[in-house]
Parts: sequence; structure tokens; C-alpha cells
Amino acid sequence: MIDAVAEPRQLPRSAITALSIVVFLIAWEFFGRKINPIFGSYPTAIAHAFVALAQSGKLAKALMQSLEPFLAGYALSVIVGIPLGLVVGRFRGVEAAIGFFITAGYAMPLVALVPLLVLWFGLGFPVKMAVIFLMAVFPIVINTWLGVRTVPKTLIEVGTAFVASQATIVRRIVLPATLPYIMAGLKLAVGRGVVGMIIAEFFTSITGLGAIIINSANNFDTATMFVPVIIVMALAWALTQAIGTLERRVAPWQVELAGREET
Repeated sequence: MIDAVAEPRQLPRSAITALSIVVFLIAWEFFGRKINPIFGSYPTAIAHAFVALAQSGKLAKALMQSLEPFLAGYALSVIVGIPLGLVVGRFRGVEAAIGFFITAGYAMPLVALVPLLVLWFGLGFPVKMAVIFLMAVFPIVINTWLGVRTVPKTLIEVGTAFVASQATIVRRIVLPATLPYIMAGLKLAVGRGVVGMIIAEFFTSITGLGAIIINSANNFDTATMFVPVIIVMALAWALTQAIGTLERRVAPWQVELAGREET
């Protein structure tokens, strides 16, 4: 009898991620110290700048100034984007009427429209929210739209055979089948929304994390400039992970079909 060969035990994803980050930080620290501080920085200097900003209270204030319009704009993009994507994907007439505008809007150079948005909404909270909304809504609409188009026709025919209304078909058949696409759109929208948040702060009232970036760059304080940049990256990662957790709750079958390891 041939003994079964035990499969080598794989490292969990969290350990691989942590190891990758540690190696990256060590390499960055080593090579960063050899660069002129005007042109770059390194982790320990950035950590000192982070502590200084946190102790002064500027970081917490800037973070709140950035998060408030981001959360409002992102929430509005979800509220508008998912229903709009369902309708566009479900009804050919609506798709023919506005599908072109949605696709074109996704590729729109939003930075060029910021001056116009400032004229409409001013320099405060509303214009930031508008920029974030416009950046985030299109990935949600397009992914939801594409998800609806992939729903098998047989499922729709079953609902029609049982004389279900269009609203019931969308709610009970189309929406559950489209959830993985919706979640992918929400993840993409997080990254675009964060970019929109910084763009809005650069071109409007210059507040929040964007203000710290601009002021630090103008003062050639590269270490301080990196603090909000890293916070923005961490924020986008945390929100993406939160959406992934939500996806595993509302669409657990998707993880099983993909065969991914979540450890």
C-alpha cells in the first residue's frame, strides 16, 4: 500500500500579506535614507510626522473634513447607482436611451469639470460631495448593468411563467443574481471616490487631507506629505475589505464558486 503524501501546509493570506508589508517597509527604510529628504522620505520619518500631526490635532480635523463629504457622496452614489444599473440592464429601451451617456460619463475627465461644479455648488461641502458622487457612481452603474445582462434568461422566463411583475422579477431574481457584480462595482467605486475626495480638496477650498498634502509639498516637507497619502491608501483598503466582508454575508456562494481561501 502506498502511503498518501501529505500536502504541504500553505501560509494563510494574512501572514503572507503581513510578511510582504514588512519586507517592503524594510526596503523602503533602507533605500529611503539614501535619498535627499526633499525628494523622498522613509517610514520612520513618516511615523514621526504622523505623531506630530496627531498630537497637534490637525490630522483628526483634516480626516473628518475629508470623510464627511466622502461618506455622503459615496452613499449617494450607491443609492443612485444600483437602482439605475438594474433599470438600464433590465429594460432595453432605457439602455438604448441612456447607456451611451453612462459609458461616456465613466470616461469623462472630471478634473476639467471641477471649475464648472464650483460655479454651481460653491467651494464648500456640496461641491466635494458632487465630485465624489460623479467619480463613484459610474463604476456602480456599469457593473450592475453588466451583472443584469449576465442573468440567465431561463430564470427570467420562470418568473414570467409564474406571472410575476417586473418589480418582483428584479427584486427576487435579478438582484440576487447580480450581487457579485454590484459588490465589485462598490469596490471599484471606493478607489475612485477616494481619488475624487482628494481632487475636490485640491481644486476647491483646500481643506482636509488634501490641504495637508498641498501645504507640505509647498514647504518641501516630504515626510508630512506622505502621512495623508498613506492614510488615504489605508482608508481605501479598509473600505474595500469591509465591502468584501459584506459580500461574504450577502453572497456567500460567490466565495465558494471562486474557490478562494479567506484565511
